[in-house]
Amino acid sequence: MTLEIGSRVRVKKPVVVYTHPDHKSQPYDIKGMEGVVDALFFEIQGRPISANYPYRVKFLPRFKAHLGDEELEIIETPIEV
Repeated sequence: MTLEIGSRVRVKKPVVVYTHPDHKSQPYDIKGMEGVVDALFFEIQGRPISANYPYRVKFLPRFKAHLGDEELEIIETPIEV
C-alpha cells in the first residue's frame, strides 16, 4: 500500500488510544475513524529510519495518531494538479 500526504484513510483494525481529546486518559477504539495523512516518517535529515508507525493521520482538529500500514485502508488518494 502506498500512502501519500493528503491520502484519505480509514482505520481498519481495532486501535486503542488514550489521547483522544473527547476521552482523555480513557481507552478509546478508533477503528472506523476516517482522516487524512498529514506526515510521513521514513527519513530524518536525509537518513532512512525504520519507524514502527510511519504515518501520522489527522482525524479531528485536535487529534492526530501515528499508525502503520496494517492498521489503515485507503479511501481516496490525493489528486495531483
